[in-house]
Amino acid sequence: ASASHIGTLFPVWMLILLCWQAQLEAQLLPVSSPTPEARQQLYEQLARDYEEFSQRGNILKRVARVAKQTVVHIDASKMEEDGLRRRRVQEAGSGVVVELAGKPYIITNRHVIQGTPLERIKIELDDGRVLNPDKVWMDKDTDLAVMHVDAKNLITARLGDSNELEIGDFVLAMGSPFGLSHSVTYGIISAKGRRDLSLGAEGLRFQNFIQTDAAINPGNSRGPLLNMRGEVVGINTAIASSSGGSEGIGFTIPINMARVVALQLVTQGRVVRAFLGVHLDSRFSAEAALRLGLPSLQGAHVTGITPDSPAAGADVKVGDVILQFNGVRIDDDNHLVNLVSLTPVGEEFEVILFRDGKPHTIEVSVGQRSDFEQR
Repeated sequence: ASASHIGTLFPVWMLILLCWQAQLEAQLLPVSSPTPEARQQLYEQLARDYEEFSQRGNILKRVARVAKQTVVHIDASKMEEDGLRRRRVQEAGSGVVVELAGKPYIITNRHVIQGTPLERIKIELDDGRVLNPDKVWMDKDTDLAVMHVDAKNLITARLGDSNELEIGDFVLAMGSPFGLSHSVTYGIISAKGRRDLSLGAEGLRFQNFIQTDAAINPGNSRGPLLNMRGEVVGINTAIASSSGGSEGIGFTIPINMARVVALQLVTQGRVVRAFLGVHLDSRFSAEAALRLGLPSLQGAHVTGITPDSPAAGADVKVGDVILQFNGVRIDDDNHLVNLVSLTPVGEEFEVILFRDGKPHTIEVSVGQRSDFEQR
């Protein structure tokens, strides 16, 4: 703008600023105190507003109350090698009592109790009882552990369906952060399907995390994530933090995944994972999808087929894009791997492929992963 334009506009903006300042000062001027009658009316209005607000807040209280008796505190004391000497390490965390195969068990994270003798694992129930587990099962690939205790009158949590969760849903995280039992934090589902996270020294092979901003701190993790119906929808596992405390990004194992893993552990003693037999393109891009005729980046791109595998028997071909497996839309290669790994071995599933510019539907009977990995 020219100098003449600036000279013309400046007084206008100055006038606007002066008017705005005058309005602001008028709002900040002291006002006369309300009369006793007016104060009474304000208190009555606040009481009515609180009643309406309290009705909504009561949901959170009920969820916490119904879940409290199912959450346990866990202390695990173990010896670890530290150079040339051994030192005692104390792990603390949480767990939740659930029903599996008609019996109560406690689900927690493997890293809490890994390497700890049973007699050094202390489980404190809501009613004050302190117990040792008499049996423990663990799955390294998902960092889940299941414990059985010889005790009566254990109250089990109700399990929800983590597939029904949507971004923005309200949730509660319950556990024992820093040894403070039965602490509750509140937040929302921030994201779903978080994979390829670097967690722990060993890493996790199968990941499909729910992300939440409900505060998860050391010790609070391993406890349940609850929906507003009081149902467990996840097992709190990890945080993304530069300080070691909660910074608004926590990761939870979906309860649908945890339930499948835990049930197999207690009924079979190990997790039997299914196998499809496809090699997938981890760098499948939007540009590559468009070249194949897809409208957007979706699915898992097949780059190879394992000989004699279920995929080979079902005539899956190199270049296919797997769009759906058992009715679930596939996001990417890791999504397909996780989904297949938790399906029952030997059962037949519908698979929708994208081939030659159009979808094709086939039936695949998945095999057992260990049968092919041992070759």
